[in-house]
Amino acid sequence: MAEPLILVVDDEQAIADLIEIHLLAEGYRVRKADNGADALRIVAEEDPDLVVLDIMMPGMDGLEVCRAIRRERNVPILMLSAKSEDVDKILGLKTGADDYLTKPFNPLELVARVKAQLRRYLSLNPASAAAREPGVLAVGGLRIDPLGRSVFKDGREIALTPTEFDILLLLASHPGRVFSSEEIFERVWKEHYFQSNNTVMVHIRRLREKVEDDPSHPTLIRTVWGVGYKIEK
Repeated sequence: MAEPLILVVDDEQAIADLIEIHLLAEGYRVRKADNGADALRIVAEEDPDLVVLDIMMPGMDGLEVCRAIRRERNVPILMLSAKSEDVDKILGLKTGADDYLTKPFNPLELVARVKAQLRRYLSLNPASAAAREPGVLAVGGLRIDPLGRSVFKDGREIALTPTEFDILLLLASHPGRVFSSEEIFERVWKEHYFQSNNTVMVHIRRLREKVEDDPSHPTLIRTVWGVGYKIEK
């Protein structure tokens, strides 16, 4: 099992490097970003287990980054800020942060808080821990285990039919690729597709009802009109 991956987001390189040194010493893997756009890209591509996020950054600040992460993931977020007023701490926590640390800080205290958040998130969340096993897919807040044929969302297992699971696995295994109804049918049912066959559409609708927050406005399984369906990681 890989060690937890921590994303450190801070435009002050000296601080980011200091945090990295202490986290690496604890055996964690570390990625760094010095702006909000790069941070969101790394979150989408690498699915870190925890984010250390500075509030005061040029361009997209930490609060905006936190809101964007929270729309897609429940990964722990530890905010850093040079501001010490209670109202700033409250704002950070209301935005979706799990913890708040004021600069200047003791690196050992930061490490202790990181450990506490990871213990809560990974050790007490079987779905999150399972998703770090080789072969498990993490996409759009879902954890898909091809070998166990199980799907978890926010720590809760979702009951799918074998066909629904096969469709979800097909799309999630190729994020960004559009599959036509014909291709989905022939890959999942392993039969020749007949014109005007609505079977795939019906199963996609049922699948959305189980995995989407709002099935009427899907954000995970997207329709590409006139072409087919895809999942964006």
